[in-house]
Amino acid sequence: MSQEPCYDVAHLGHVELLTNKFEESLAFFVNVYGLTESGRDETSVYLRAFDDYEFHSLKLTQSDTTGVGHIGYRCSSQAALERRVAAIEAMGCGIGWVEGDLGHGRAYQFNDPDGHVFEVYFDTCKYVAPDGERAALKNIAQRYHGRGAAVRRIDHLNLLAHDVSKIREWMPKALGSRVTEYIQLDNGRLGGCWFTVNNKSYDIAYTEDHTDATGRFHHVTYAVDQREDVLRAADIFLENGVFIETGPHKHAVQGTFFLYVYEPAGNRVEVANAGARLVLQPDWEPVCWTETDRMKGQAWGLKTIPSFHTHGTPPVDA
Repeated sequence: MSQEPCYDVAHLGHVELLTNKFEESLAFFVNVYGLTESGRDETSVYLRAFDDYEFHSLKLTQSDTTGVGHIGYRCSSQAALERRVAAIEAMGCGIGWVEGDLGHGRAYQFNDPDGHVFEVYFDTCKYVAPDGERAALKNIAQRYHGRGAAVRRIDHLNLLAHDVSKIREWMPKALGSRVTEYIQLDNGRLGGCWFTVNNKSYDIAYTEDHTDATGRFHHVTYAVDQREDVLRAADIFLENGVFIETGPHKHAVQGTFFLYVYEPAGNRVEVANAGARLVLQPDWEPVCWTETDRMKGQAWGLKTIPSFHTHGTPPVDA
């Protein structure tokens, strides 16, 4: 009998990105990527896409390095938050409570097996658009502004890990996530694993870090409504001198239509369209992709670019 699904965690809330080129990164995310600034403090600017309901989905923080600061998930209730904290503390990976920031209230932080910092919270600040940004329809957080790529909402992120199999065991226990797809390598290791806490096909992925480093960042992704928006984003990146790493194309794993670029500090960012794909099946069996499968490349045959397996932030010596 399969384990009862756990829905204590509602969704991916936000990602904190570190940048050592703060002004350049901020200009990229606002003017080229199309996020909106909702607030700032001494070291960070809080950003969101036009249909993110929370105060922020990206926290951009000044640093002397790059990579991910922390990842935030919102729980479905205060009671659910307390259950997750109890489970995380029982696992021995807790860090402790923090008072939150401009975007949300008290949060509990903890580490994954690779050293990435996560937090779970419930109390949040919902975005209230000023007069000039209010949408005509009451069920949209902010009017469509058409600036840059004009991404709609945060979708997922990808982290690098030394041993993905440890993450596969850890994530369902910590967040109640389900595995939807994974890559099984010929050497017995997991090349990648995709997880979801709700009926999206995934909200976080982990892939194997081909270096000896730990706690590194692969990419963060914002969604757009249709594939044409991804093609439009490619033209916008080209016109603004943004390095396009790979795409537009369609992934075999998860079927996402993708485009990957580097923001000015070197953090990888994706614009993607997942189509209408949802995992509604309650007894979903994770899809296994073999090494032979992956050697065929992406969905339409585009070979995976070598840097996709080597580039992460912060960078490591060759």
